[in-house]
Amino acid sequence: MRLMEVVGKVSFSKTHPSLKGKRWVLATPLNLAALAEKEEPKADQLVVIDELGSQRGDVIAVSEGGEAAFPYYPNYKPVDAYAACLIERIDLDDDEVDRLLAQQ
Repeated sequence: MRLMEVVGKVSFSKTHPSLKGKRWVLATPLNLAALAEKEEPKADQLVVIDELGSQRGDVIAVSEGGEAAFPYYPNYKPVDAYAACLIERIDLDDDEVDRLLAQQ
């Protein structure tokens, strides 16, 4: 599971019938430096199925791969990234963040 920031919504003109009416967002993975607001996120963005109602700027925890489809088990859904939860607050120790970033 990775933490990601929602950067926008996604619309499809066609989708798999089992996903009709689902909400999709575009999210950017956050590394430690981005979480600590010491740099901008650098990773590629992902399209994520969102049933939580997240908005632009929200941080979400995203499950990927086989785990992303697990909330729909036993039904088949072709999903590869699922917003599992909204993150309300992240508390980081600045000294510890600096120490960990220096080790990279």
